[in-house]
Amino acid sequence: MNKKITDSGIEIKRIYTQNDVSKVPPPEGFGEAGEFPFTRGIQPDMYRGKLWTMRQYAGFSTAEESNNRYHYLLSQGVSGLSVAFDLPTQIGYDSDHELAEGEVGKVGVAIDSLEDMELLFKDINLQDISTSMTINATAFILLALYVALAKKQGADLSTLTGTIQNDILKEYAARGTYIYPPKPSMRIITDVFEWCSKELPKWNTISISGYHIREAGSTAVQEIAFTLSNGKAYIKAAMEKGLDINVFGKRLSFFFNAHNNLFEEVAKFRAARRMWANIMKDAGATDEKAMMLRFHTQTGGSTLTSQQAMNNISRVTIQTLAAVLGGTQSLHTNGYDEALNLPTEEAAGIALRTQQIAAFESGIADTADPLGGSYFVESLTNEVETEAWKLIEKIDAMGGSVTAIEQGFIQNEIAKSAYEYQQKIESGEKIIVGVNKFKNEQNILPPSFKIDDSIRQLQIDKLKLLKQKRDNKKAFACLQIIKDNAINGENLMPAVIDAIENYCTLGEISNTLRTVFGEYK
Repeated sequence: MNKKITDSGIEIKRIYTQNDVSKVPPPEGFGEAGEFPFTRGIQPDMYRGKLWTMRQYAGFSTAEESNNRYHYLLSQGVSGLSVAFDLPTQIGYDSDHELAEGEVGKVGVAIDSLEDMELLFKDINLQDISTSMTINATAFILLALYVALAKKQGADLSTLTGTIQNDILKEYAARGTYIYPPKPSMRIITDVFEWCSKELPKWNTISISGYHIREAGSTAVQEIAFTLSNGKAYIKAAMEKGLDINVFGKRLSFFFNAHNNLFEEVAKFRAARRMWANIMKDAGATDEKAMMLRFHTQTGGSTLTSQQAMNNISRVTIQTLAAVLGGTQSLHTNGYDEALNLPTEEAAGIALRTQQIAAFESGIADTADPLGGSYFVESLTNEVETEAWKLIEKIDAMGGSVTAIEQGFIQNEIAKSAYEYQQKIESGEKIIVGVNKFKNEQNILPPSFKIDDSIRQLQIDKLKLLKQKRDNKKAFACLQIIKDNAINGENLMPAVIDAIENYCTLGEISNTLRTVFGEYK
C-alpha cells in the first residue's frame, strides 16, 4: 500500500481508532470550546455567537485608488479592512527617495504622510470598522498615522479596534523588510505594547506571523513552532520592560497561513491554540483571556498557480474550510488571479463570496470545532504538537528565537523545507493540478491589473506641496524630540504621533531613527 504523508512529513495511517488518540499526550482530552487550553476554540459557542471577521487585504497605487476599493469591499459585506502597503512604506522611505523608484504603489498603497492617511480612509469612520495593517518595521509610524486620523475624526481612542502586524522577528527570518537591528526593533515593539495598554486598550499591538514563514517555504509544523518561539521572545521582552503579562497578553494576536492539506491545517490551528495556552501559563499568566491564541488567517498565496488560474478558486475554498474548521477569528481569502498580478475587483469579489458561502450555506459555522473528536484529527493534532515542541525545545536550547535567527537556524530550516518541497513537485511526487499534471496546451490568462509607474510622480508632487505648506520649524523640532527620546530610552509613541500631527513624513521619522539605531545588514 502507498505510504501517505502530510506536507510536514507526518505519516498518515490507513484508518484511525480510539487507541490513536489516547496513546499520545496531552492529558486534557477533548475539553470544551472556550476553556483552557482552548484546543476546540476560544469561545464556547464560536461562530454561533459571532462569525469570523471577513477581511479583504487591499491596497495599491495611491490612497485615493485604495479608498475606492475599500468602499467597494464595504458595500459587498466585508466586516473589516486589511491594508497592504507598498515596499517603500514598509521599509521607511518616502516615495521621492531614490530607492523607491519602480516600487511606489506596486504591492500596496503608498503612504508618506497624514495627508495620504486622510485620503486612504476618506468617508470611512474609524470607530465603525476594525482595521488590520500588514506593516512591521514602520508599524509604529502607521499606528501613529491611524491614531492621528482617528483624533481628527473625533474618535474615542479607547474604542478603536484593529491590529498592526508589528512582528519584526519573522522579517529577519523569512521576509526581509526590516530597517533597524533586532534590539532597537524589539524596543520599539515594546514601546507600542506599553503605549497601547494605556491609550488603545482594544487594539491588537502585534500579529505574530507564521504566514510569511510558510510563504517562504516552511512546513505546517515549522510555521507554528517558529511563530510561537517568536511569541515567547516578545513575551520575554515585554516582561523585561515591566509590563503585566495579563494585560499585554490579551492584545497579542497571531497570523497564520492556510494551505491545501485540509486536515493537517485544521490540526495545526488546534495544536497552536493548546501550545500557546500552556506557554502563557508557564510564563506566569493567570487570566485565561491572556492565554487565548487569537488569530487571523490568510489563504496561501504560494499555493496559487498562474497556470489554469481559475483552479485557484477551488484551492481558496479548501483553505477557507481549513481556517474556519480550525477556529480562526478573521480571514482574508486570496483572489484567483494573485499569482499573476494584484487582484482585480472581480477576483476580490469572488474571494469574499467564497467566505460568505462558507458562512451562510455550508453549515460549518453551526457548531464549535466540528472536526473535534475525529480519531484522525485528534491524533494529527497531537502529532503536529509533538513535532512542533521538538523544534521549540531546540530554539530554547540556543537561547531563544532572537539567537536562533542571528545564528541562521530558522532561516536554514525554512530553506531546506522549501527546497525539498520543490524537488517533490519537479519529480512528480507532489501533484499540483495544472502545473505538473492535468496540464492544458493553452493557458488562458484572466484579465490583468497593473499599476502605472506615473504614481510615483503624483506622490512626489504631493510631498513637495506638503513640505511647502506645513510649519517646517515645528516639524523639525518634532523630529529632534524623536531623536532625543530614542537616545534616552523614553517611549517613542507620543513623540511620533506629535510629529505625524505636524505633518512630518514616514521617511523623515524613519531616517531620524536610522541616525540613532543604524540599519541591520
